[in-house]
Amino acid sequence: MPAFLKRHGYTLWIAFLVVLASMHFWHLRADFPNHSPWEDWSKYTDEGWYGNAAIRAHLFGNWYIPGDFNPAPAVPLWPFLEWLLFFVSGVSLQAARGLSLSFFLINLWLAYKLFRERGPRWVGLLASTLLATSPFIYCFSRLAILEPMLISLTLLAMNLAVRLPRFRHREFVAGLIGILFTLMMLTKTTAVFLLPALVWVIALPYLRQRRKLIRLLVAAGGSAALSFSIWMLLVLNFDLFPDYKYLFFINDYKKAQGLVGHFMSFWWSFHGGLWADVVLIPLAGVLLLVALWGCKKEWARELWLDPIFGGSVLAAAGYIGFMTYQNHPQPRYYTVVATFSFFVVIRIVAQFLYSEARLRKVGVALLCLVCGTALANTVWTLRYVLNPQYTWVHAADDLTGYIDAHPNGKRLLVSISGDQLTLTTHLPSLCDDFGTEDLVQKLNDYQPGWYAAWNDLDPGTLEDIHRHFSLEQVAAFPAFDDPERNVLYLFKLHPWKNPAPRDDAPAALQVPLPEDKFTVPIE
Repeated sequence: MPAFLKRHGYTLWIAFLVVLASMHFWHLRADFPNHSPWEDWSKYTDEGWYGNAAIRAHLFGNWYIPGDFNPAPAVPLWPFLEWLLFFVSGVSLQAARGLSLSFFLINLWLAYKLFRERGPRWVGLLASTLLATSPFIYCFSRLAILEPMLISLTLLAMNLAVRLPRFRHREFVAGLIGILFTLMMLTKTTAVFLLPALVWVIALPYLRQRRKLIRLLVAAGGSAALSFSIWMLLVLNFDLFPDYKYLFFINDYKKAQGLVGHFMSFWWSFHGGLWADVVLIPLAGVLLLVALWGCKKEWARELWLDPIFGGSVLAAAGYIGFMTYQNHPQPRYYTVVATFSFFVVIRIVAQFLYSEARLRKVGVALLCLVCGTALANTVWTLRYVLNPQYTWVHAADDLTGYIDAHPNGKRLLVSISGDQLTLTTHLPSLCDDFGTEDLVQKLNDYQPGWYAAWNDLDPGTLEDIHRHFSLEQVAAFPAFDDPERNVLYLFKLHPWKNPAPRDDAPAALQVPLPEDKFTVPIE
């Protein structure tokens, strides 16, 4: 058996990765796993929001709804790819999630290629294994959100950057890296916090060759600035800058104040890494401290002179820095942190294994810990694979079926999860919470017939609705597991027969009116 494993070990390892990666594609309509440790609002909204331009273009003939939430001007790359895909697949939740998972597969390959450039095959395969076995990455890679593609573009840029010294036309390749950075920015604007990692990977081999370094940085920075400027000119030319700017407005959360506030914001963001993995993330932090402490020793100097290691550290730190600045960490953000933290662990373990005998023993112990964690994560992931649930798609289908069976004015729904419903069942919708027009104006412009809310009614939203409509609660649809968002309530909107309530009494509109018929709490 040992001889067999020695001959065929890599083949078996790759086969294991292929099977496990393929399992990510099973049950694509299934819920984000209920009762997981990760309560992330993206499963209610983001799949529809960030692809709504592609969804609308195919279903309704126009990607843009004036006054509604239109994020495509700021993050156009994902909806553009979905738009191309939907010509082949049609608009469906499975197609959108399949596209996201295609980037997950690319990430496995790019992780392998990144480590294979500067190390043995097993190191690259171990990097892919930690990504493929992670239940955290399994859950979020199966959502049609922006992070998997952002990681793909980042890894592609890093792969090019670590190979720069091998290219004859290095400035041209650096220019390609700059264009990739623009694509990263057009995928998710938080990519700017990954820029230090890319600069480090480009610059490290040329720190003693200043002229070459300056040429490479100018080529990369110039191509990034030029390509991004071209996009911004298009945004301005087509009068889409208000929509571009709006994405930053809605993500402007209350910032921490004072030294203690900033420290607590950092701790919240740093500690949130435990969402991703309770073993590998703390291990990455401990090993990084060891590498800093021993930076004068030969093994640590070799480590820090490896652009993959420094780039991975800066990528993880950059995203933690973004969450610290934003003061609003969310589980899905840690897909980036987890990916590069896993790389930090693998690179340090490999360094120990190829160092002096005393460190090799430590490396073997760490490798056993990493492999044990990967095995436990595989079992966890398989539990999710083998136990799919469909509460969301059943709720979406039932809600749409109710609307079709009980006509009420225009077949148009207003809801925070409206775009998610449109992706799932093709029901036309507007977002009640976000948009360049306030809700009162949107209701006046589009005259919807329906409204849906999770668990309760927001008093401000109720006030806006009361400017034009009374509400009749007609159905409830259980979905998901979040105690704050596990029932989707459907309301008919009835235009006022008499003049609408006056604008000078907002508080009076935040409570049930005599014409209303609902029992949902107002909170």
